[in-house]
Amino acid sequence: MLHSQYQWKIASPEQAAVERLSGELGISPLLASLLANRGYEAPASAAEFLDGDEDLSGLHDPFLLHGMKEAAARIRAALERGERIWIYGDYDADGVSSTALMIRLMTKLEANFGTYIPHRSKEGYGLHRHAIDKALAEEVKLIVTVDTGISAVDQIAYASELGIDVVVTDHHEPPAVLPQAVALVNPKLAQCEYPYKGLAGVGVAFKLAHALLGEPPAEWMDLTAIGTVADLMPLTGENRLLVSRGIELMRRNPSPGVKELLAVAGSKPDQLTSVGIAFAIAPRINASGRLDHANRAVDLLVTEERDRAEHLASVLDLLNKERQKNVEDIVSEAVAMLEQKIADTGAVPNVIVLAGEGWNVGVVGIVASKILERYYRPTIILGIDKEKGSCKGSARSIPGFDIHAALLSVEETMDHFGGHPAAAGMSLSIGQIGDFETGLNAYAANLLKPEHLIPVIEAETECSLADLPIAVIEELDRMAPFGMSNPTPQLVLRNVKLQRVMTMGKTRNHLKLVVEQDGCTVEAVAFGKGALAEYLSEGDRLDLLAEPGINEWRGSRKPQLMVRDLALPAVQVFDRRSQTASAESIEPFRKTAEMVLACGPDQIAAAVNETTLKVSQKTLAQLPVWLYDEYSGIQGTESAYRYADPAGTRTLFVLDLPDTAEQLDKMLAEFPLLENMVLLYPASGPSAERLSDPSRERIKTIYVELRRAASAADTNEKELVQRLCRTSGCSPRMIRMTLDVFEELDFVSRAEGRVKVNPTPPKTALDSAKAYRVLQEAEALERRMLGPGEDLGMWLTERLQRVRSGGAAEALSFSV
Repeated sequence: MLHSQYQWKIASPEQAAVERLSGELGISPLLASLLANRGYEAPASAAEFLDGDEDLSGLHDPFLLHGMKEAAARIRAALERGERIWIYGDYDADGVSSTALMIRLMTKLEANFGTYIPHRSKEGYGLHRHAIDKALAEEVKLIVTVDTGISAVDQIAYASELGIDVVVTDHHEPPAVLPQAVALVNPKLAQCEYPYKGLAGVGVAFKLAHALLGEPPAEWMDLTAIGTVADLMPLTGENRLLVSRGIELMRRNPSPGVKELLAVAGSKPDQLTSVGIAFAIAPRINASGRLDHANRAVDLLVTEERDRAEHLASVLDLLNKERQKNVEDIVSEAVAMLEQKIADTGAVPNVIVLAGEGWNVGVVGIVASKILERYYRPTIILGIDKEKGSCKGSARSIPGFDIHAALLSVEETMDHFGGHPAAAGMSLSIGQIGDFETGLNAYAANLLKPEHLIPVIEAETECSLADLPIAVIEELDRMAPFGMSNPTPQLVLRNVKLQRVMTMGKTRNHLKLVVEQDGCTVEAVAFGKGALAEYLSEGDRLDLLAEPGINEWRGSRKPQLMVRDLALPAVQVFDRRSQTASAESIEPFRKTAEMVLACGPDQIAAAVNETTLKVSQKTLAQLPVWLYDEYSGIQGTESAYRYADPAGTRTLFVLDLPDTAEQLDKMLAEFPLLENMVLLYPASGPSAERLSDPSRERIKTIYVELRRAASAADTNEKELVQRLCRTSGCSPRMIRMTLDVFEELDFVSRAEGRVKVNPTPPKTALDSAKAYRVLQEAEALERRMLGPGEDLGMWLTERLQRVRSGGAAEALSFSV
């Protein structure tokens, strides 16, 4: 049994709405279900969502934004007077896109302007006094911020004292005290009645350009698409229009910078999607600000020279590779640091706060995301600058926990902070880290509930493979662009049969499956889940949570599933019998146990003879393992008693063959929560233990050989067994069990290691002997337990279910 990594929350759209949408719009029931799930239950609103806005009339009037009238007026006055203007941006992809858009705007307006973006690690986020001093030295009269400025109360007051006006365009959460700027343009301001609140920083810059030009600059929507997707803004409403048009523009006529960025990423412009922006364009733009200076990325987005674009794209690609390496190194250090904290306190903190000297502050946000993904807790990663005595960091949070609000609760410990409910940045002195961490965890203790700490994936609906032909998957693309608040459809498929499992990638860390259901066969890919191949077998029945897609290869197109999560709800039987040379060789068990223990300390080895039990206890003393023996019952290794009742065991390792079906059932009944069985006894069985088919002919042959070997006088049983083994070709165990049959039928008598043949045996039916039925059952069980793996797995699973149901287990057939 494999548990899903996430809790699957599956939507249930109103069936009447689904049927109405499907019928009136002529769309598939699956697409209709997705639309209904996302609130488009009326055919008119669904059609508007699918078909978009051809003439950009869906864009709102920019002057509905509070402060836009004042902002436009001040910029026009600067243009008329020939004043020097500064565009003050930010170093992430949204800030870079915003700055690039303003450069295009100011160039078109023939303004006297310059740009300034702070260095992430040397200066940090926001408007800085030393930058304002530099602006004064350049005789700047107006600073226009993009994607920043809403929290710069003191800095804007300082600029005003120096005679520099500031227009703020931003989209971050406004603080309680607002700066006294010439104009504040931010849709999230309490007094702003703009109908759409989800604009990115580049979206607000686009609205400023719209206001100044008198019409929306459609030719710059490539930049709005990049910044909006990169900053994880909702792809609904106005953003959906801005991004979809931007993607169309980049597909049809990409700028030199975008074209070269896609080239180094191995992507083609005509195949660009919002996913391509998120994974090909945005990381490379962000890498510029994280490891170097964001000006390189700005230059790339505004250059018209192909050679320069090619050079800059190559530089950004190298920076991105360096960024990936930095992230890997810091994640390793951070995980080790956190594991030590967990070992010291016995629990994962409510809010994870980790600080390291020399950690590049340009990548700490990515590190925070990876730690959050692994431990599912709000996470803050701080890079320490020991010389300055300060640190800068980034926060990432989980649904249900507003990290911006949490930071407000400890704002006295920080020098500066800002952000969203899901992500934030901050700076503080080294001496404040302890109080910062303590305060955040105290705040979280009053808010976080157990249900918040279970990762959830929201799925749209359940469907079958037959519901996903290429035509339907193509139809789902009408919902694109996908992103925040309009995610790629996540579908649940139940009880698909695994036909093939393999790993792929240089390090074999990705999983590729071939699954079948009702005659439909589809390939499925699960990135980063290659380790699960060890736990999957052909014939398994899986539940998948996956995104539907199309795999195109050498002109061939076929459906494909991108697996986000999977579960195997049935008990699994892992056939590892070939790994064991003898019943006393348990090294394969030790290795397998260590591997499976990663899932939790609730495993058990089943040893059904005392010899293996003793060897197991000695070898496995350091593993938390419970051991079962027919005669000794359940015993634990030295480490096992640190854990709870062995009845909570979920994985059973079978080291020896059970002798009887009753013994097998008793063993299975000991573990009511069993999820996995690992078979580690010898695949062929020791020759001394194998039973032969106890047919009447074989029993008769052994009896004839017995009469030849033994006279009426007593015969040594040990010597007799050895002789009968040679003459009959049967194992000693088979001969001993046959002698039990003969003794019960009064064909022989046995006492003190001697056997005496009855010269005038009674005429009794062979079937009347209980010992004969025991022999038949033992041989049938042995044949089952040594049989083909897939058949054996199904049989053991069915037998376990019968034992659990409390009913009688199926009798073993003597002709198995």
